[in-house]
Amino acid sequence: MDKTHLQTLIIDKLLTDLRIAKDALKASHEAATHAESKAENKYDTRGLEAAYLADGQRRRVAEIEAALASYRNLSVRDLTGEPIRLGALVSLELASGFRWVFLGPDAAGMSVKVDQAEVLVISPHSPLGRALLGCREGDEGELLVDGRPQQYGVLTIY
Repeated sequence: MDKTHLQTLIIDKLLTDLRIAKDALKASHEAATHAESKAENKYDTRGLEAAYLADGQRRRVAEIEAALASYRNLSVRDLTGEPIRLGALVSLELASGFRWVFLGPDAAGMSVKVDQAEVLVISPHSPLGRALLGCREGDEGELLVDGRPQQYGVLTIY
């Protein structure tokens, strides 16, 4: 699996998310500053709510921009035979089946399709990301998921 292609797909998905978030920011900003958002009495909170929404959208845009910068600066190379670290593409064996994960700097939870395979992006801040850091091919471990232990095995690292 080509990690450079995977990185490009993640960046493309982040760019799409950024466009959507910027549109939402623009709409929420317009709603917050629109004349109809002006309070008619002391209990009218439409303007305040719209301002909170706009602020949340602004933070989301900033998060996506930071994730984009992280992925644009991420050096991906083959990590075969090396321990898992940032930029590793890992195949895991779980009780529920086989799973591809990519240990990226950000955008955890994102999923992209590469060569008919679904790849889940995780970060070193996630429980699975923390557990996998430093593991090598053949290592096994256990992780609590919803309070239940789930075993995993590291099959390959790229």
